[in-house]
Amino acid sequence: MASDLFRSGFCAVVGRPNVGKSTLVNALVGHKVAIVSDKPQTTRNRITGVLTTEYMQVVFLDTPGIHKPRHRLGEYMVTVARQTLSEVDLILFVVEANTETGKGDQFIASELRLLETPVLIVANKADLVPSDEIDDELKSKAALVPGAPVLPVSALKATNLELLKAAIRERLSRGPKYYPDDMYTDRPEQFIITELIREQVLGLTHDEVPHSVAVEVEDIKERPGGLLYVRAIIYVEKESQKGIIIGDRGAMLRKIGSGARTEIEALLGARVYLDLWVKVRKEWRNKDVWLRQMGYGSDQ
Repeated sequence: MASDLFRSGFCAVVGRPNVGKSTLVNALVGHKVAIVSDKPQTTRNRITGVLTTEYMQVVFLDTPGIHKPRHRLGEYMVTVARQTLSEVDLILFVVEANTETGKGDQFIASELRLLETPVLIVANKADLVPSDEIDDELKSKAALVPGAPVLPVSALKATNLELLKAAIRERLSRGPKYYPDDMYTDRPEQFIITELIREQVLGLTHDEVPHSVAVEVEDIKERPGGLLYVRAIIYVEKESQKGIIIGDRGAMLRKIGSGARTEIEALLGARVYLDLWVKVRKEWRNKDVWLRQMGYGSDQ
């Protein structure tokens, strides 16, 4: 395609927690760049995913959900989400097509209405809405940001994603490629490894544990025979949480390690020895020095 017709830009993905933002970014990019779970506020940092086609390159910024923060980590997450909105060419406002518009949606919409940045409302989980009700649901979502188009999609089933890509391209300006064709995230491997480990913790542990967990990769070394050694620390805030993650005779920790190792090997294309440890770091979510050490509180 002629270079003068190629379009590119930065696109923020916002919405209240747990509406499927990370699933949508992964589906659009075609690679797993953000972890997914059914726990709210899974995304803590601004995750970058890159979609490159013959016609465009879109840099998606999957932001932490905008919510009422309860600790310093929560304040950081909301700050990241808000800052992102001022840096992009387009905003995808993700809502759930199968639920009524709530206070969280209204709050985010009120902030978006103050911006000059174009907005596309993405009504995710549209596959869960009966066909005779979808029009009414879309009208309800359209009222959130008057003038913003509403597109029903299913990120999980990849429904209408090509239509969404076309709508995104229409709203981008002509521009260059920012990244090579084969690059789908600008995040270093170490960061993605920590997220894949945390994803397993989110999926396998009790409700009291996930939001108190942070992961830090301490060491990555290549060993003879092509084996990659990865040592990582799982931090929690309480001794009781440490016990839950380790489990009876280490059963839960082995399960977490097995699931994470499978994902890491798929990511790196190499055999991995994952050495996991669990440590208690009390109140780490409210301590600036620990937040910075674990990658929060600085520009992500």
